[in-house]
Amino acid sequence: MTLVSARELVTDAATRGTGIGAFNVIHLETAEGLVRASAESGLPVILQISQNCADYHGALEPIALATLAIARRATTPVAVHLDHAERPELVDEAIALGFGSVMFDGGALPYDENVAITAAVAARAHAAGVYIEGELGEVGGKDGAHAPGVRTDPDEARAFVAATGVDALAVAVGSSHAMTDRTASLDLDLIARLREALPVPLVLHGSSGVADAVIADAVRAGMSKINVSTHLNGFFTRAIRSTLDGDQKLVDSRKYLTPARGALAGEAARMLRLFALETAEVAG
Repeated sequence: MTLVSARELVTDAATRGTGIGAFNVIHLETAEGLVRASAESGLPVILQISQNCADYHGALEPIALATLAIARRATTPVAVHLDHAERPELVDEAIALGFGSVMFDGGALPYDENVAITAAVAARAHAAGVYIEGELGEVGGKDGAHAPGVRTDPDEARAFVAATGVDALAVAVGSSHAMTDRTASLDLDLIARLREALPVPLVLHGSSGVADAVIADAVRAGMSKINVSTHLNGFFTRAIRSTLDGDQKLVDSRKYLTPARGALAGEAARMLRLFALETAEVAG
């Protein structure tokens, strides 16, 4: 197997009634660990590069080309996706670089403006054969549609999908970005109603703050693409701390990044199995 489009992976998950893991790349070691997780679990994975990640690296191209190269060498199906792009020109750049899927995040915009820009971006993506995810927001701020307390209205979501032509929709059902404890409560009834109302797969952002059992229930209720970043970053960072605490003289970064990459890979593999509903093992 090699590089595939998220279209294939998300559509397959939606058809099966399972979930596909979409994990954020921060740097090269993250991408390598996530591909290892896919190989260990025997399950596909979506590698996501966010606008924040591109800005951290100074540009999209360097981290994008490295991640695409890693995906092409994978032994399992791996997709590379642009996550939370608020700048339409970044979406255009990702398409030109060879991304199979993109997300335009207009969730912080007024509804009419979000519709107009998302529709224009979606038209360009579709012309290039690229799968596009949109976000329907009700409030401003970094979290957009995933700010605490916000919920997606099924009727508005149906109208948004029809007006924009997006292939998947990030919806607000109780999760929130950057949570470090797993205490978010999801509205499973709303997920089921959104799944019934919409002709496209549902995407859960902010999944790091959701306990395993609740995520599994959300997948059963109709969630297809499950985004995780902060939770996996925690495994990576804790492994680095542990290694450095054990050897105060250590200076070769490879010596502490290697176990960190392995820790991330192990947890990502477990989560891929969880989202695919292949395991009854859950953690809080």
